[in-house]
Amino acid sequence: MSRTVTVGLDGSPESLAAADWAAREALLRDLPLRLMHAWQWQPYVHAPLAGVTLPPEGSDTQREWADRMPREAESRLAGRHPGLSITIDRIADQPVPALLAAADDAELLVLGSRGLSGVTGFLVGSVALSVVSRTHRPVVLVRTGERAEDEHVPDSSGTASTATPYRDVVLGLDLHSPADSVIEFAFDAALRRAANLRVVHGWSLPPYYYGYGGALDPELNAELAAQVRAELTGVLQPWRGKYPGVAVTEQATIGGAGPHLVDASRDAALVVVGRPTRHAPVGRHIGPTTHALLHHAEAPVAVVPHD
Repeated sequence: MSRTVTVGLDGSPESLAAADWAAREALLRDLPLRLMHAWQWQPYVHAPLAGVTLPPEGSDTQREWADRMPREAESRLAGRHPGLSITIDRIADQPVPALLAAADDAELLVLGSRGLSGVTGFLVGSVALSVVSRTHRPVVLVRTGERAEDEHVPDSSGTASTATPYRDVVLGLDLHSPADSVIEFAFDAALRRAANLRVVHGWSLPPYYYGYGGALDPELNAELAAQVRAELTGVLQPWRGKYPGVAVTEQATIGGAGPHLVDASRDAALVVVGRPTRHAPVGRHIGPTTHALLHHAEAPVAVVPHD
């Protein structure tokens, strides 16, 4: 199957926001958009006071809803993006295996994540976490309410606009395992958006570099910081040569990268992080940095698996 940008649809507001984002990404990549719905999914449950009611229970009603919902999404997206090629796949399967199979044929898989009520960020469900932790293809999580103008800087009056340049693409880079696939994904995303790339690396001082009584040695701190910055520059240097049109800003910060990336997401178009595909002895894990981003980022988050 030819590569696509694939989005998982379940009729929820977050999946519809993900479909909007996926349509824009498909145009950036000049790829078709695939809307995938596993009809065994249950529609997103809203309280009656929210003004949305669920269809009556029953397989016939659910089949009818499973046919209608993707068509409505396709019609809406086709109206917004007349030149976009869109296909619909309805799969009678559970969501996790269906999405994992769909990801194998996708350039990129896009999923929605519900915004935390009253708190900025994601509420990542078991389906999204299972897919992110198991797939071998990049996955982007998009929060409820994400709009095209959120990816761009405000105009001169401070008003949200899609006519202004894109915000930065932010890359969380682990210098202990600087995976080429993760770095390339971030540079490519920045190039397609004509955006700057901000690279964030978090590092910590070894315990034995602290002086007597826990006092920090300023000279050793400065020396280590310079070494980390030099290493970061060295890792990125070949990629600057491959992507000369991408302006890169480097940020080496003391402490875990998670909080710094969450902070950077507040004015980012996209945040990119890696996930090692090596399996943990028990279960599969996405790591503390990715976990923090998936729950608290304010921009779409791309998780790129790597060896």
